[in-house]
Amino acid sequence: MDERATAARAYLSAHHPFDQLPTEVLSSLAENVEHRQFRAGDTILEIGASNDMLYLIHTGAVEVLGRDDALIAKLGEGDLFGHQSLLADGVSEDSFRSIEDTGCYCLNEHRFREIYETYPQFQFFLAPPAPGQLRGAAQELKPSDSDSVILLTIPATDIVSRDPVTIAPTATVREAAELMTRESVSSLLVMDSDRLQGIVTDRDLRSRVLATGLGSDCIVRDIMTSDPIRMDVNHLAYDVLLTMARSAIHHLPLMDEDTVAGMITDTDLVRRFSTSPMYIVGEIYRCADIDALATVSSRLTQMLVTLVNANASAHNIGRVISDIGEAINARLLELAEQHYGPSPIRYAWLTGGSLARKEQTAHSDQDNALLLSDEYDEAHHGAYFESLARFVCDGLNAVGYVYCPGEVMAINTTWRQPLRVWKTYFNKWVDQPEPKALMHTCIFFDLYRVFGDNELFAELQGYLVEKARTNKLFHAYMASNALQYQPPLGFFRNFVLVKDGEHDHTLDLKLSGVVPITNVARVYALANGIVPVNTQERLEAAEELGALSHSGARNLVDAFEFISTIRLRHQAHQIRQSIEPNNFVPPGELSQIERKHLKDAFAAVRTIQSALAQRYQTAVFG
Repeated sequence: MDERATAARAYLSAHHPFDQLPTEVLSSLAENVEHRQFRAGDTILEIGASNDMLYLIHTGAVEVLGRDDALIAKLGEGDLFGHQSLLADGVSEDSFRSIEDTGCYCLNEHRFREIYETYPQFQFFLAPPAPGQLRGAAQELKPSDSDSVILLTIPATDIVSRDPVTIAPTATVREAAELMTRESVSSLLVMDSDRLQGIVTDRDLRSRVLATGLGSDCIVRDIMTSDPIRMDVNHLAYDVLLTMARSAIHHLPLMDEDTVAGMITDTDLVRRFSTSPMYIVGEIYRCADIDALATVSSRLTQMLVTLVNANASAHNIGRVISDIGEAINARLLELAEQHYGPSPIRYAWLTGGSLARKEQTAHSDQDNALLLSDEYDEAHHGAYFESLARFVCDGLNAVGYVYCPGEVMAINTTWRQPLRVWKTYFNKWVDQPEPKALMHTCIFFDLYRVFGDNELFAELQGYLVEKARTNKLFHAYMASNALQYQPPLGFFRNFVLVKDGEHDHTLDLKLSGVVPITNVARVYALANGIVPVNTQERLEAAEELGALSHSGARNLVDAFEFISTIRLRHQAHQIRQSIEPNNFVPPGELSQIERKHLKDAFAAVRTIQSALAQRYQTAVFG
C-alpha cells in the first residue's frame, strides 16, 4: 500500500461509519477513494445537479445551502455528504459550497452501493428515516429493542469497548501518531503518572500540528486539550450521550474520583445504539436558525409516542422530553447572542414549571425568567436584554412552546430583573405570604437554570432555599395552597368526573392527578431545605431526611408514576390519531385493573394530603 492509500486508510478508520467496516474492506476502500481539492467558494454540488459520489471531508469546511441560498448547516472535518442523493434519485436537493480550501475523500456510487448493501452497520448510519417515521403512528417496540430505554437504564461503563490508550505529556507528536495508528484509536489520554492532564485526538494532530506547520518533534503537552470534559463512572449512558451532544465532543473520559476508569467515544455509542433522543439534542445544537429548530421540535410528539410504546417509565420520558426542551432554549440563547453580541453582564436564563422539574410531556406554554447580575443598569443594559428576551420567547413560540397566558416570561419586565430585585420578590412571598399571590407565584419555587451563569443562579437558589426553610408561617400557607387541588375520588371511591363542555365526563389527570403530588412535594422541599425541583427527587429527599415516612414517600412516588403513565398513554393515543394531546381521560379508555390502580393512587395522595394538613394545621376540606 502506497503512502497516499496508507493515509486514506488511517483517516477512514477514524471516522463513522467507515470505522465499522472490516480491516480488509477498509484497505480496499483506501486504495480506491479519490482525493479531491476545492478552493474556498467553490460549489461542489448544486441543487438539481446529478451526483455520483460520497464525500468525506478531510480538511476544510463546507456549507449546505437550500433554496434561495438559505444556510442549512455547516460541515467540518470528518463529516459526510452526498449520500442523501445517492440513496434517492441521484439528484442533489441542496447545494454544497466550500467556505475554505477543502479536501475530500470521494467514493464512487458503485463502490458506495456495494458497501451500503453489504454491511448493515454502514447502512444504519446513512439510511434516511422511513416514510412517516417522524409523523403519524409509531411502531410498537419491545422494551429490550428500544435504545432510548436502554440508555436510560444502563451504566456508562457498559458501553466502554476497551481500555483507554494513554501517553505521557512529554512524548512527541510523532510518537502519539504512531501509537494511535498502532492501536487503531482516534484519541489518547495524556497522563502524568496516574493523573489525567489532557486529551489529544486525530483532529488535534491535523488542526494543531499539520495545519499550523509544527514539526513532528513537538511535544504532546503543547497541542493537547487540557482539562477535558469528564464524567463520574457512576453516570448512566444517557447522561454521557447528553453531555457529548451538548458539548459537541467525540471523546469523554470516565473517572472514578481522580482515577481514569474508561473512555467513551462516539464510535462506542454508534456501535451500541441505533436510535436515541440525544441525537436530537445534538441536532438542535447544530441548528442555524429558528426554522431549523422548528423542524426538529416538530419531532417531539413523535418521540413521546416512541418512548411510550417502548414502555419507558414516566419519570424517564419526562426527563427526555424536558432535556430536548432545555436544549431548544439553550440553542435559542446561543443564536440570540450571535445576533445581538455577547452579554454585557452576567445573566442566567431560568425556566419554571414542568420543564424545570424535568416532567414535561409534549409541547406546552413557556415559563421563563431572566436573572441579571447586580451590575445591571437599565440605561446601559436594558435594550440588550429586552431584545434577547424577545428573540428567545418569540423563538420558543415559533417552535411550539406558546406564550404563557399569565405572561410569566422574560419579555415581561417584572420577570427580567437583577439578583437584588429577585431577592426582594422572595422576601415578600415568604415573609408576607398571601394565598392568592402564592398560587400565582408557585412556579418560581421550581426554578431551573438552562443557560448562563450558574454561580449567579446558585446564589439566588441558596438564598431562596434557606429563607423558605426557616419560615413556618410560609409553610402553612404553601400547604394550604397545595391542597386546593384534590384527587378526583368520591367518598365511595367513585371517580369525580369533569362536568364541563367538551371534556365532560373525563378525568383531568393534570390538575386532579399530577398537580396535587407536585404541590405536596414542593411543600416538603421548601420546608426542609431540599434543593432539587424534580417531584420524585423531592419526595425521596424528604424520606431521607425523615420528613416523610418510607411508605408515604414510596406510595406518592408510585402514585405519581402510575398517574403520569396513564396520562402519557392517553396523549400518545391522541397523537397517533392526529388529535391535539390533552390531559382529559375518559374512564372508558381504561381497563378494569387500570381503574382500580388509579383509584388506589388517588387514595394514596389523599392520605398524604391529610397528613400534610394535620402537620400544618390546615383544613383539607375546608
